[in-house]
Amino acid sequence: MAQVLEFKLPDLGEGLTEAEIVRWLVEVGDVVAIDQPVVEVETAKAMVEVPCPYGGVVTARFGEEGTELPVGAPLITVAVGERPASASGPGDTASEGSGNVLVGYGTSEAPARRRRVRQERPVSGGSATAGQAGAAAAPVHAQAAGPEAAVATQAGEPPAQVNGQATGLGTDDGPVPVISPLVRRLARQNGLDLRELTGSGPDGLILRADVEYALRAAGQGATAAPAAEPHPRVPQAPGPAPASRSSAPAAPGEIRTPLKGIRGAVADKLARSRREIPDATCWVDADATELMRARAAMNAAGGPKISLLALLARICTAALTRFPELNSTVDAEAREVVRFDHVHLGFAAQTDRGLVVPVVRDAHARDAESLTAEFARLTEAGRTGTLTPGELTGGTFTLNNYGVFGVDGSTPIINHPEAAMLGVGRIVPKPWVHEGELAVRQVVQLSLTFDHRVCDGGVAGGFLRYVADCVEQPAVLLRTL
Repeated sequence: MAQVLEFKLPDLGEGLTEAEIVRWLVEVGDVVAIDQPVVEVETAKAMVEVPCPYGGVVTARFGEEGTELPVGAPLITVAVGERPASASGPGDTASEGSGNVLVGYGTSEAPARRRRVRQERPVSGGSATAGQAGAAAAPVHAQAAGPEAAVATQAGEPPAQVNGQATGLGTDDGPVPVISPLVRRLARQNGLDLRELTGSGPDGLILRADVEYALRAAGQGATAAPAAEPHPRVPQAPGPAPASRSSAPAAPGEIRTPLKGIRGAVADKLARSRREIPDATCWVDADATELMRARAAMNAAGGPKISLLALLARICTAALTRFPELNSTVDAEAREVVRFDHVHLGFAAQTDRGLVVPVVRDAHARDAESLTAEFARLTEAGRTGTLTPGELTGGTFTLNNYGVFGVDGSTPIINHPEAAMLGVGRIVPKPWVHEGELAVRQVVQLSLTFDHRVCDGGVAGGFLRYVADCVEQPAVLLRTL
C-alpha cells in the first residue's frame, strides 16, 4: 500500500521566509527518487533547486511558475510505498526520506525520528496506492485554510484547533487561531498580542496580513485590524497564490513592477542602510599608472592572469589591517562596535537578475592569484543564478567597482550591517602633474563611505589615503606582505 506524504517549502536558511517558483522540474505522475530536485525557486538571495526528501510518485503540485510561497506552504505530495525499483536506492524503504530539505541545509533529526513523525501525521487519514493517489491530489493540508495553514506547529507548542486541525498556539485564556510560526514570530518580535486580533482567514484564522495590518495601524494610532482583509500572498482556497503582493491597480500611463526577489531584497537593504547608518563619504583622485604597469608585468611573467579587482582587494585588506575600525559593525541594541579579526570581502556584481554582493571568505589570507580565481567563480555563479545564500551573506567590508559602468565617481550606500564601502571609478587618461611636470597619466577616483559611529574622519581619511598611496606606488604593499 502507498502513503501520500506532503512536502512543504523548507526553510532555506539565512532568515528567508518566502520563495518564488521559477521552474518545476517534475510533473504530476513522475517517479522521483529521494533527494531528487523537484523545483527551482528564487529567494531574496539566490536561485536554488529544492530536493524532495521522499521517493515515490508525484501526485500533486502546488503553485504555478511565478507564484510566491511562504516557507511551510505545500510544494508537492508524493505517494510512497509500492513504487518502481528505479525510484529506490539500496536499503531504501517506502516510508523513509533523507530528511534533507536542501543541499547544505539538511535536517538534523535521526532517521528513526523522521519515520515516527511521518507515521503519526499521515495525509488524508489513511493510505492509498500510487495509482489511486492521482485522484487524491488535494491533501488534508490544502483545504480552505490555504498554504499558510499548512505550516507545521513548532515542537513543544500546545496545539489549538481550527476546523478540527491543530493551530499550534494555545494560551491560558484559550486557543489563539494561528498556524504559521512566521506569524507568531512576527507578532512576538513586535510585541503584538495575537489575542487582540481578529483573523481574516477561515474561522477567524490569523494570517500574516492581519499582523502586518495591525502593526501599520499601531504606527498610525489605530487599534484594531480589519475583520476580513485578504492575505496578500496566500489564497483563501486551494490554488496558486498570486504572483504579486500589491493589489493596487495601475493608473493610466503607469507600469507597476513588484519589488520582490533580489530586487526587493536590495531595496529593503538599501533603505535600511540609509535609515539606520549615519554615513559620510570622502574621496580622492589617484594616479593608477604604476598599478596598471605592475599588473601588466605580473601577467607577462606567465601563469594565471591577475585581475585589477584582485589587486584592489589586496590593497583593501592591507588597509583594513592598518585601520581595523572600518572592518566592523555596530550592535545598536548593545550600543557596541564589533570589530572582526577576519575580512570577508563583498564585491558588487551586476547581473541580469539585479545587483548581488557575493562574499570572498577570508580575503585577508589570499594572494592576488587566489583572489582572482574566487572573484571569477563567484561572478560566474552570480550570472547563472547559482550563488548560495552562504555566498551572499556574512561580509565585513565591500568593494564596489562602479568604473565598469563608465562613471568616474559615486557615493556608495553601505551594505548593511557593514561599516564601510570603497568605491572605485573608471581608470582613464587625464592630465596630471607627475614629478613636477604635466603629463598624461591613468587616473582613478576612489570614494569611501563609512559609518560615522565607528570612527571619525581622521580614520576614514587615513584609510583612503593609504589605499591611494598603494594605487600610486604598489611597492608600498611590500610593507604588509
